Amino acid sequence: MDLEGLAVLLLQGAAVVLAAVVGVRLSTRLGVPGLLLFLLLGLLVGWAVPGVDFDDATMATVLGYAALVVILAEGGLTTKVEEVRPVLAPAVALATVGVAVSIAVVALPLVLLKGLETRTAVLLAAVLAATDAAAVFSVLRRLHLRPRLRALLEAEAGFNDAPVVVLVVVLSTTSVGEVPGWQIPLIVLAELVGGAVVGVIVGLAGRWAMPRLALPAAGLYPIAVMALLIGAYGLADVLHTSGFLATYLAGVLVGNAEGLPHRRSVIAFAEGSAWIAQIGLFVMLGLLADPQRAVSSLGVAIVAGAALVLVGRPAAAAVALVPFRLPWSWVLFTSVAGLRGAVPIVFAAIPLGYGVSGSETVFDATLILVVILTLGQAPALPWAARRLGLAQGVSPDELEVESAPLDQMGASLLGFEVPPGSRLAGLYVSDLRLPDGAEVSLVVRDGVGSVPDLHTRLRVADRILVVATEESRRAATRRLRAVSERGRLAGWTSGDSP
Repeated sequence: MDLEGLAVLLLQGAAVVLAAVVGVRLSTRLGVPGLLLFLLLGLLVGWAVPGVDFDDATMATVLGYAALVVILAEGGLTTKVEEVRPVLAPAVALATVGVAVSIAVVALPLVLLKGLETRTAVLLAAVLAATDAAAVFSVLRRLHLRPRLRALLEAEAGFNDAPVVVLVVVLSTTSVGEVPGWQIPLIVLAELVGGAVVGVIVGLAGRWAMPRLALPAAGLYPIAVMALLIGAYGLADVLHTSGFLATYLAGVLVGNAEGLPHRRSVIAFAEGSAWIAQIGLFVMLGLLADPQRAVSSLGVAIVAGAALVLVGRPAAAAVALVPFRLPWSWVLFTSVAGLRGAVPIVFAAIPLGYGVSGSETVFDATLILVVILTLGQAPALPWAARRLGLAQGVSPDELEVESAPLDQMGASLLGFEVPPGSRLAGLYVSDLRLPDGAEVSLVVRDGVGSVPDLHTRLRVADRILVVATEESRRAATRRLRAVSERGRLAGWTSGDSP
């Protein structure tokens, strides 16, 4: 490629991304999932733009993995530990036992009714068992579900990629009978445990290192965090463990670190990166698809979809969640909330890249089902949440406190904005009762900054700057969040130190 070819490529790429961004806005108004528009955009580009021809399934798998790593990193960074901790066990059960139940239920009718080979049927059932992290994160966070239920479904989406991809790779790279069936669950378990260990180690290292880096530019912190989480995938994969699980767990640990510098910038950068990854992923899969060939797999797709929606997913939810005595409304909503998106298509491209017998059927049927389920499931979820009494009103977000280290001074700058609904609004600066070593140094109101005194009263949308010593930083952050949630008497009513 010469410079002229590069210019054309950049122009085409920019046009596609801008069209996708505008499509997000349009899809919101029309009620159509934006991710589906990206897929259709890829189909349109492949049909309408001369010279654009992408049929390399191996390259699609590699690029798909890269995009999924970025998406899972963003999902981990924005997952709140306090919400996930109570539902961790059922989420893991959904991502393991639930996946196994779904695979068994979906594969059986494909063998008996459609006459597929056992390996082909299991491959198709496996790629359909994984819920899509990008779809779950983007759709559920707009529904205002109960926080723990949303956390359960998000954690499942973060965890279930790992066992599915291990199973698909094993089935795609080994001959029939080469690996005894009883060894496959052990291989999956070993890779999951290894990936979890790597993720925890990298995450804890990031929690320790990030507040101590004192980088010269705020824009370097988001880059450092994303590089760390992507590195978690690389390290885990080199060690032959689950890189997806390592990335997600590392993201959760780093994202929930109290002293993460420039948190808002880190999250914003991760969200932007995830959107680019989603756009590129779906457009690429649209280019890879062959609609004319896919028609021949319509019958297989119908049988697999019916088995998945009517029996597989409900059975997986019941078997995995009933032992934890969760409300039946949660189990029912989980039965219909298994969103599919790019992840199943990426996983379906793995056997296609290896040239496995029946792989075209697996890919084409998966593509058809993703389109059908995306059109049917996502728009129905708000209705289902309301009918089951699981939707709640909009509540003010937890107070976000940004931290920027002043390394040479042994101090930190803490910045936050008073959000609507916060009980900080109306309080005097003296009501904050920050710990020794922390002081409010600046209040910015309507673009005008002023040095506050004890009689300065806070208002909604005020931006506050607090200077704190390293010893008092965590206590000051906890105090600010407690007062934002419970008011000036938080120290007396909840045990928080004044």
